[in-house]
Amino acid sequence: MRRRLTARQAIAAVCEDFVEAVAPPGAEIPADGPLSWSGYADSRARATDRTGEEESVVHGLATVGGHPCVLISFEFGFLGGSLGQRTGDRLEAAYETARGRRLPLVSLIATGGSRMQEGMVALTQLQRVARASSRLRAAGLPQLAVLRDPTTGGGWATLGAGADVILALPGAQIGFAGSRVRPADADPSAYTAEGQLVTGHVDAVVGAAELPGTLGRWLGALGAAGGGAPLLPAPVPDALSDAGLPATGWDAVRQARSSARPRAEAYLDAYFDHLLPLSGDRCGGTDPGLLCGFGLRGDRPIAYVAQCGTATRPAGYRTAARVIRLADRLGVPVLTLVDTPGAANDAAAERAGAGAAIADAFAAIAEARVPVTTLVIGEGGSGGALALAAPDNTYVTRDSYFSVIAPELAAAILKRSPDVVRATADQLRLRPQDLVELGIARGIAAPGAPTL
Repeated sequence: MRRRLTARQAIAAVCEDFVEAVAPPGAEIPADGPLSWSGYADSRARATDRTGEEESVVHGLATVGGHPCVLISFEFGFLGGSLGQRTGDRLEAAYETARGRRLPLVSLIATGGSRMQEGMVALTQLQRVARASSRLRAAGLPQLAVLRDPTTGGGWATLGAGADVILALPGAQIGFAGSRVRPADADPSAYTAEGQLVTGHVDAVVGAAELPGTLGRWLGALGAAGGGAPLLPAPVPDALSDAGLPATGWDAVRQARSSARPRAEAYLDAYFDHLLPLSGDRCGGTDPGLLCGFGLRGDRPIAYVAQCGTATRPAGYRTAARVIRLADRLGVPVLTLVDTPGAANDAAAERAGAGAAIADAFAAIAEARVPVTTLVIGEGGSGGALALAAPDNTYVTRDSYFSVIAPELAAAILKRSPDVVRATADQLRLRPQDLVELGIARGIAAPGAPTL
């Protein structure tokens, strides 16, 4: 059986230093709690003797990877890491310290949920946490969660699932329902870190050895956000291909569809020094054809959304909108790489809300107060591509096209024979140079620099 770290061992595993906060004063509570639960005081005393802690959470100021933060760590050995009134006092104090000091909040969670011996008083602590989290969010400060084993109940549904970045330890039990209350025939894999990653509820599963470095890079990216300096747009990436400008519309389509053309992964690797991926739409879906996250270019954070040449799924658009809105809240510029034949249009996509997801992506771009930079690196197929394009700051590569619709589909809609598809491509004026002339693109990116 795997050894479960104590709250302080979990702190020591990721922090260079930690200064514990003094427990905040709270309302007077009877020894056996607000419900006068017989034996509750004895249970607390035994938990203290066993763990050395007075409550199920420890919090204070910490340094992780050289970056200051407010840190919360749960002690599962204290009544299963459960949340009671005194726990709520400490959690609220931690959030308010983060807000007052303008620091990120990191939670190392291991909890079974709300404390039964305090009844509804314990359950209402979730509302306190939600309010404190909302205030921190409104202040433009990031929240990171590390899901230890187990993370269930209200702790998952507030500090965990409510965080901006959610990391999980391998094999951790994660779910709203704990092991003793879920249906007997429930699939156990759905309640694991790996299962939650597959269904888009966790951003990454990170091994214990890699966790300090990963947390440090995330704090470096998100903690550097919104520093007060004028926010400049993300630089336009250099083109990675030396392809020439296409002579015809059909040449543009052929170049964009070439298997030899550089893809999003190559552009991201060339552009960033470090990539910090985010995954999932938080609604049960992921799209492997869309890469999202934050990257460090030198010491500058930039959020990215990159299509990989496939038809983008509804989960992809929802993930993109989530990342763009997070970047906007934290004051981080956004880079989008457009490369899709169009939005997925199969029955599964329609059932998953393709229209609403695309609309939300359009809205996220339109609402963004931070600058958004777009480079079309391949196919720009219809609204499925335009949904992730910056209206006034879009560039194109020489081996790309952008069109109201693919020329084959345009010919079909217009009831033209297949032998006029190439002529239709010319009529659509979808070449890079056409897009600049029409004012759709600001310039054509070439190896080294964009050219107008």
